Amino acid sequence: MRLLTLDGSCNACGSRVRTARERAGLSQEQLAARVQLSGHALTQKAISRIELGTRVVPDFELPLLARALNVSPLWLLGLEDAFP
Repeated sequence: MRLLTLDGSCNACGSRVRTARERAGLSQEQLAARVQLSGHALTQKAISRIELGTRVVPDFELPLLARALNVSPLWLLGLEDAFP
């Protein structure tokens, strides 16, 4: 099965995850730890791959990432313009 991409990326939120993480002053490891506190095992490597666009982000991970970054899931998807 061929993986569909959006402009060569496996997800629509990777660049915004990186932007929000950097604005929050978090390392990839710290962001992974915040997501892990919600009960989902996400590693630093997974965060790196999300930001690079080489990992698919399942729909159930979007709210977890958004909560850990204090942004909305819609902003992560590029459907809201203003950074919160």
